[in-house]
Amino acid sequence: MSAGARLPGTPEPRHFWKGVGGVRIAGDSWGDPKGPLVLLQHGGGQTRHAWKGAGEILGAAGYCAIAFDARGHGDSDWAPDGLYGQDVMVEDLKCVVAALGNRRPVLVGASMGGGTSLVAVGEDRVDATALVMVDIAPRIEPGGVDKIQAFMSQKPEGFDTLDEVAEAISNYQPHRKRPRNLDGLAKNVRLGADGKFRWQWDPRFRAVRRDFEKRIERLEACARNLKLPALLVRGGLSDVLSEQGAQDFLKLCPHSEYVNVTGAAHMVAGDRNDIFGNAVIEFLSRAVPVGGPPLLPAHEPHPHHEGPAGDVNDVP
Repeated sequence: MSAGARLPGTPEPRHFWKGVGGVRIAGDSWGDPKGPLVLLQHGGGQTRHAWKGAGEILGAAGYCAIAFDARGHGDSDWAPDGLYGQDVMVEDLKCVVAALGNRRPVLVGASMGGGTSLVAVGEDRVDATALVMVDIAPRIEPGGVDKIQAFMSQKPEGFDTLDEVAEAISNYQPHRKRPRNLDGLAKNVRLGADGKFRWQWDPRFRAVRRDFEKRIERLEACARNLKLPALLVRGGLSDVLSEQGAQDFLKLCPHSEYVNVTGAAHMVAGDRNDIFGNAVIEFLSRAVPVGGPPLLPAHEPHPHHEGPAGDVNDVP
């Protein structure tokens, strides 16, 4: 199943890997294949393309940066059973790590991808070298989450034109200038047989049950368990992660470093890719330097973890 046909000009994935249940995971890569591995996971409703600028910066610095579409997003397969909870996302991540030779990765995750990364490391399911969380923490703002949900829920019947798509994005991100050239929107939508443009994600992703109290409890426990180098990046204009939410995370994980990117909202890398990329490179130059010792698995992570009863997903 898919949302429709890919629009002309949509970049083809450079790689495909098998996730849980044979779901095909699409990805792109930048940099030296032998450099330290950095896995970039996007937020809900986004695609791997959200990381293009950051991937290029990391690649130019000597890292092997890989961004992949989460199941039900972009060019990855939709889940046949419609399951998109956090635990299956972690299992997909483990499949990608295994396909890449079980090299110990740096995990960089924005929003949903950050929650997946935090659970993967905090529950000892992926043996990572460092963690970068982008505008996400155990405690987030309900109002900001509601705005994301409203954006993702609009026009389920589809948009008539790309201009309507651009207007919807502009209304959600008023701090960004609306692009004059609409070709870039090809990565965000698909064209249905009825001539309507629809978002590239599986609408069933929106139906995932979200128990925020369980989410907080689980992610706080994961934050307390972090032993590896960690960096939290917040968008200074974000209405999803407040300054208080960031400080609460830093109390749970006192050794974590923190960067507040002024002028960026929830989509930090997209808003200020230059500042974001430089902050990550500076952190990794100390935590996981290029040319350092081989990053081989230190131990075998737990093969599987079911998570709490009633698996809950992170917010987009």
